[in-house]
Amino acid sequence: MTKRILTGNEAVALGALRAGVKVATGYPGTPSTGCIAHLLTMNLPDRHVEWSTNEKVAFEIAAGAAWAGHRALCTMKMSGVNVAYDALISIAYSGTNGGFVIYVADDPGVSAGMPEQDTRGFALMSQLPMLEPSTPQESYDLVQRAFELSERTGAPVFLRSTTAIALGHAPMTPEASVAPREIEPILEKDIHRYTKAGSVICKDQHRESMQRLQQAGIVVQEMELNELSLASSSGGVGVISVGATTPYLDAALQSVDASTRAGISTLRARTTIPFPWAEAEQLLGHCETLLVLEELEPHVERGFYVAAQRLGFSNRIIGKMDGTLSPIGEYGPAEIRRGLEACGLVMDSDSAAHPSREQTEVVLARGDGLCSAPRPITVCAGCPHRGSYLAIEAAIKAAGFDKDEVMVTGDIGCTILGMNPPFDLLWNEVSMGSSVSLAQGYVHAGLQTPVIATIGDSTFFHGGIPGLINAIQHRTPLTLVVMDNGWTSMTGMQVNPGTDIEFQDAGRRVDIEAVIRGLGPDRVDVVDAYDLDGMTRTLTEALVQDGVKVVLAQRECVIQARRRGVLAGTTSVDADACVLCKRCLKITGCPALGVQQAEHQELASKSADADFSGNDTDMRTESIVIDPALCNGCGLCVRFCPTGALSHAVPEGAGT
Repeated sequence: MTKRILTGNEAVALGALRAGVKVATGYPGTPSTGCIAHLLTMNLPDRHVEWSTNEKVAFEIAAGAAWAGHRALCTMKMSGVNVAYDALISIAYSGTNGGFVIYVADDPGVSAGMPEQDTRGFALMSQLPMLEPSTPQESYDLVQRAFELSERTGAPVFLRSTTAIALGHAPMTPEASVAPREIEPILEKDIHRYTKAGSVICKDQHRESMQRLQQAGIVVQEMELNELSLASSSGGVGVISVGATTPYLDAALQSVDASTRAGISTLRARTTIPFPWAEAEQLLGHCETLLVLEELEPHVERGFYVAAQRLGFSNRIIGKMDGTLSPIGEYGPAEIRRGLEACGLVMDSDSAAHPSREQTEVVLARGDGLCSAPRPITVCAGCPHRGSYLAIEAAIKAAGFDKDEVMVTGDIGCTILGMNPPFDLLWNEVSMGSSVSLAQGYVHAGLQTPVIATIGDSTFFHGGIPGLINAIQHRTPLTLVVMDNGWTSMTGMQVNPGTDIEFQDAGRRVDIEAVIRGLGPDRVDVVDAYDLDGMTRTLTEALVQDGVKVVLAQRECVIQARRRGVLAGTTSVDADACVLCKRCLKITGCPALGVQQAEHQELASKSADADFSGNDTDMRTESIVIDPALCNGCGLCVRFCPTGALSHAVPEGAGT
């Protein structure tokens, strides 16, 4: 067996293979994407792995396999639990036959957007066990224990990771995978277990789900998953750590002198649901002060307050509920240090030896004294969405409206980047597919100006179709712009139902245009997102027309196209003709455009006579330049050059 450097996501994938998983499903969502992505790079005969249309579909497929008796894994980020939860709680009530693990990655600190949601609340509502690894190695180990726990209790089991663990790296030696068990699928006709048809059925299932959670507590004790270490003498400090806080605690304790450290008791909690009552009672009976270290909600801390009340423990419990620590953001060395110092522990005062996360980031950002100019978060150079944003802006103006009086709803994915400069176009973002339904709300609120909804292709398949059906059924006038780049791009270029057949492996491509036309909107137009004039004309007509209009703007994601050597064309700049008005840069915001020292003297006299002067004092010695490593030759910038300094050529056979 070879030692490898693995991420937490990859460790979960390999741990599931070691456990003999038969079916693995998911929907891309940072920070959990790498698990299914890693499985899809492997040759896995006799197993099924897929990116599903959304998390609810992924969960239901995996649940069906588990009901049939096989081990199944379903992966998602925390926001995906919201999508899957309707099915999830029903499956939790019915229980499972084969082992069923739900791998979810929360995002304390919000590295990847969306609410800073704590999935443990969903596990509590569902009365499902939850295991929480603290390292990639524990991710590998605990996913295997989760399958075992699921089968011994008949319940799905959550495995909860966080960004630091899911995307963190560690050396480990994974064992060989185990083939799925060769069993006949279970076909069990039991309406009392597998339906919700009646009050008695639902109440019986609820009772059984509570019994399964109680049984999980017994099994967890047998597995000895929670690691309790009591100091030799009583009356000292007890520290409870959960998930990513555990490695930070281990490092921080090295800053405490050895004699003091020997008097500290610790509980490394790996199963927060069911709550570790036995370990909690031992810790409360042994220690004078407790410190609870967990990111986001104080679920474990509340459990200790309940246990303390039962035992008559009246001393201090330090954490979030006493105001010492925050329920917001991820925990690093600074937070762990603050908690330990609140316990009266004296820490090493050499802050340089133990910098906080914030201090580390500042040091790294400084580099050698050089700094880059601030840039808004925008789409990539050559991204087709840039053409869509520019066309929407131009169409609003051409239809006789100001941008600030036309509601343009946004959606999840790369498309939402139109909210930032230089476009400042999109007004909101909620959840997958919400743009289409939100737009209808504004229409029904009496908005007299046009309402535009924007959505990406993967998001449209995920959650946008029901909203469009609703608009068509109720004849709600709006314009929907579907930005179809053929990939689930923001999370790392996963395939979606509309991805070209060449990349679908053994699957089929679903024709997004046929789906849209089949739903029956009043107008459907298919446009090239790089054809700014054509798309602007189409949108202008749609904005003043009644009914439900859908504009399908198509161009492949520039990253994927560039990887295959496909360019839209070539764009060049004539430095002698450039007057440095910077319109190309300011209007498009394209990262491939920049400014550098001009190599000619004629620019000074030309810029002095030009009617496009800016405020830059050094404009006479600079010129617009194009970075060939970034430019895809889309030609959008050429449209805004008033002097013809920018030119565009489309070679024969250029890809679309």
